[in-house]
Amino acid sequence: MTLTLSETVQSSPGRRLDRLSRRELEVLHLIAEGLSNAAIAAELYLAAKTVETVCTSIFRKLELHHSDHVNRRVLAVLTLLRAEAVS
Repeated sequence: MTLTLSETVQSSPGRRLDRLSRRELEVLHLIAEGLSNAAIAAELYLAAKTVETVCTSIFRKLELHHSDHVNRRVLAVLTLLRAEAVS
């Protein structure tokens, strides 16, 4: 199942973020700051491959499946921002 932009932004973002580990939330916040995977790796002293793995896990847990039509990084950040606006 692939969520649309409106479903991603409207469906209980706080509960969906509860699925993420502390590290995944840390990476998601850095994505929200506009950092690339390479910059996140440098910031957190991780291998680039590790950051890719964490990003994949974030997308899976937030149910953001690969699509040629949407950017999962943007949808993940929208989920984060929406949850923070509700808190």
